[in-house]
Amino acid sequence: MKQPGFFDVEERLSRLSGPGDQLEAFSRTVDFEVFRPDLEKALSYSDGSKGGRPPFDPVLMFRILVIQTLNNLSDERTEYLINDRLSFMRFPGLGLSGRVPDAKTVWLFRERLTQAGAIERLFDRFDATLRNAGYLPMSGQILDATLVAAPKQRNTNAEKEDIRAGQIPQDWQDKPSKLSHKDRHARWTLKFTKAKRQENGTIPSTDLAIPFFGYKSHISIDRKFRLIRKWKATDAAASDGARLREGLLDKTNMASTVWADTAYRSKANEDFMEKHGFVSKVHRKKPHLKPMPRHIQRSNAGKSVIRSRVEHVFADQKSQTGLFVRTVGITRATMRVGLANIVYNMRRFLLLERINAAA
Repeated sequence: MKQPGFFDVEERLSRLSGPGDQLEAFSRTVDFEVFRPDLEKALSYSDGSKGGRPPFDPVLMFRILVIQTLNNLSDERTEYLINDRLSFMRFPGLGLSGRVPDAKTVWLFRERLTQAGAIERLFDRFDATLRNAGYLPMSGQILDATLVAAPKQRNTNAEKEDIRAGQIPQDWQDKPSKLSHKDRHARWTLKFTKAKRQENGTIPSTDLAIPFFGYKSHISIDRKFRLIRKWKATDAAASDGARLREGLLDKTNMASTVWADTAYRSKANEDFMEKHGFVSKVHRKKPHLKPMPRHIQRSNAGKSVIRSRVEHVFADQKSQTGLFVRTVGITRATMRVGLANIVYNMRRFLLLERINAAA
């Protein structure tokens, strides 16, 4: 057997760089040091005067969360792959002989950020980086929401009634271990999807309604660069339209036009947008028990050409990063959705920089 050489690891890493390592491109394009002040403020680590093992560098740990989000990994799988893959080891700045964070350390780091509510500040910090790079929100904005699945709960009817009333079921109060595994914030809803063609070749006249359990990710993207500018996480049963008036609109966009589907069409939303200087391009609904007028059909079709761009964002998140909530509770779900939005903006930033370099 050939004896390992001194530079074997460097040669192997250079081979990984040749075909194009996405994580290495992240390191070249994204300045992760901009997150350090917010990370240190949220973590509130001690100064080490009392001794003990020093914590891992917060930026190193945040890079690990990026790896985890990019590949939709559990904490245990994240630990294994960092030890197994050279590219995963290189991205956070770890070496073959260095100490690697275990699954519990990754969980504790993410949990501390979650409880500190740091994800909004981290998202705003990177959004400021995008603006400084010249990617200002312009050409209007597009709003939409998508369902995010969570582990289904098996509860009795009485337990469901208590949860809907905002109460903890009596049987759970004396069982803290059981309570910690019960998601009291996720909700059931109906997901309407296109009906499948039948065996005889006909298509049913109504869409299929599929029960869905989990949360919902609401976003607002700018039309020009398709970057997420505003976002919010709610339970799956929350109304899409009501979120428009809860800070989902980006007032810094250089254009005042707003595109959205019929779920956002209401008198309250139209009055709100008019009051705050926004121009509504929200789809109009079909009149009840009447055919859709031709001029409204043409208008909605023109709006769909632009509005459909937001669907590409959700498709990217679900196909590339496998958007899914493994945790319990709206606070942790917000952390998961926020990380997915940051990572999407990083990937989009990488693409925009490549386009500019090629141009």
